[in-house]
Amino acid sequence: MSWGEQEHPVATFALKEQTPDTPSSARRMTLNMGPQHPSTHGVLRIMIELEGETITSAIPDIGFLHTGIEKQMEDLTWQQAVTLTDRVDYLANLSNNLVYALAVEKLLQMEIPRRAQWTRVMLAEFQRLSSHLVWLGTHALDIGAMSMFFYCFREREDILRIFEMFSGQRMMTSYIRPGGLALEPPRGWDRAVRKFIDAFPSKVDEYESLLDANPIWMERTKGVGFLGVDEMLDLGVTGPMIRAAGLPWDIRKDEPYSGYDEFDFQVAVRDENDVYARYRVRMEEMRQSAAIIKQALEGMPEGAWVADAPKVVLPDREKMKTQMEALIYHFKIVTEGYRVPEGEAYACIESPRGEIGYYVVSNGTSKPHRVHMRTPSFGNLQALGPMLNGILIADSIAALGSMDFVLGDVDR
Repeated sequence: MSWGEQEHPVATFALKEQTPDTPSSARRMTLNMGPQHPSTHGVLRIMIELEGETITSAIPDIGFLHTGIEKQMEDLTWQQAVTLTDRVDYLANLSNNLVYALAVEKLLQMEIPRRAQWTRVMLAEFQRLSSHLVWLGTHALDIGAMSMFFYCFREREDILRIFEMFSGQRMMTSYIRPGGLALEPPRGWDRAVRKFIDAFPSKVDEYESLLDANPIWMERTKGVGFLGVDEMLDLGVTGPMIRAAGLPWDIRKDEPYSGYDEFDFQVAVRDENDVYARYRVRMEEMRQSAAIIKQALEGMPEGAWVADAPKVVLPDREKMKTQMEALIYHFKIVTEGYRVPEGEAYACIESPRGEIGYYVVSNGTSKPHRVHMRTPSFGNLQALGPMLNGILIADSIAALGSMDFVLGDVDR
């Protein structure tokens, strides 16, 4: 039965051709897992070969969510392209805003005010919390812990309200832009952030009290989904996956950007290298992100929230009412865009899923000549086959969920 002949290709199978003399131990079943609906974990097909209930081969089949974002960016101005970065990894849109802005700012040789850098760090860590909460809630739901889904989305809703307070949007904020921030941080932002961050550590305690020693949770996660660290490095795995294997690689610490070197935090590391270790790493990362946000809140510098670059940054709207020069710059940036010096640049950051890098090329015009993204989900997904090989199919969902990939981050 071919894939093209499936009317409802969600979970179909076919036995390989057998002969009467074929021993039962040599029987193989080929199973199509997915593609699922986009509202679940993403449109991914995995071709699984089984011997009994043991997976002997697993091959990811991607491309069902291809958007052509990289090519689309070539037809937009540098400023307009920010809106597409939101949609690469839609659970970490501010992370994509940030890394794109860093790459463009390298070409512009632009200095960003400390206040803007610290605000970027604070919002990027809120984005990490939001992403990890979605992961924890859905991952636990897959394994049977239904209550966790409601608890995690309770806190995520508070974070989305903070994003809306800053940008006017809950998810696709486009708030971090080349030159600084889209808007000045609103009045009362510090009270909203403090209210959330003071209560959040107790929420993490609540999550851990439900899962850490839960016998069903431990049985489903401990010793499941092992993959050697050397093989992970060969496949390009980064983020919590590699840190749960014992490698303390975190770009925020090893190659600091946007002022991260001014913050005190620890890199979460485990060495068990299984589904449970990845859960523990992300839980500790949420605690560390909360600590970073609190430091940013208490030590936020005074000053400008955008760089002093009138030909790149949209001028203040009040100035447009009284200054002809500001009105002209606004008109030119909005209608024509700004020109970026000819050259190429690469910037990378630590997103919730691992290392994300943007390679941008300028030919001196107001539009990118080329934008290429090194996304963590694409690298991490390559480890799916080796990780599933040899485990029970009942454990495949736990192993798959521990990777925390986003298909929009894969199919660009």
